[in-house]
Amino acid sequence: MDLTVLTYVIYLLVSVGLTVWVARTLTRNGRTFIADVLQGNEKLADAVNHLLVVGFYLVNLGFVALYLQADYAITEPRGIFEALSVKLGVVLLVLGVMHLGNVWVLNKIRRRGIMERQQTPPVAPQGWTAPAGA
Repeated sequence: MDLTVLTYVIYLLVSVGLTVWVARTLTRNGRTFIADVLQGNEKLADAVNHLLVVGFYLVNLGFVALYLQADYAITEPRGIFEALSVKLGVVLLVLGVMHLGNVWVLNKIRRRGIMERQQTPPVAPQGWTAPAGA
């Protein structure tokens, strides 16, 4: 078997496996955080969680597919490890950046909700003024 093709197969198996594992972990553990961000609306939290996971899959699996091609032919076993270390390292960095980006956005939404809940309602009007010229 051609070593380049073997490298592609290993890369795809590991990258897709990592993407699925991270997505499942985020789904399971992120639901509580999203429910808090959405002020306890469980149905909406489930829907947002599902949409985030679908987007996560699309972006990461798209990146994995685009990053598949090697720039050179792999002719020796050492080349398999070198190519995989670079490719999988970049995939892991992209997964991490995507995760941190999601958490950052959700935290911004959460903070905005907390600020709105802590504000006091406005004071009722003290009187009424007729428009000028009436």
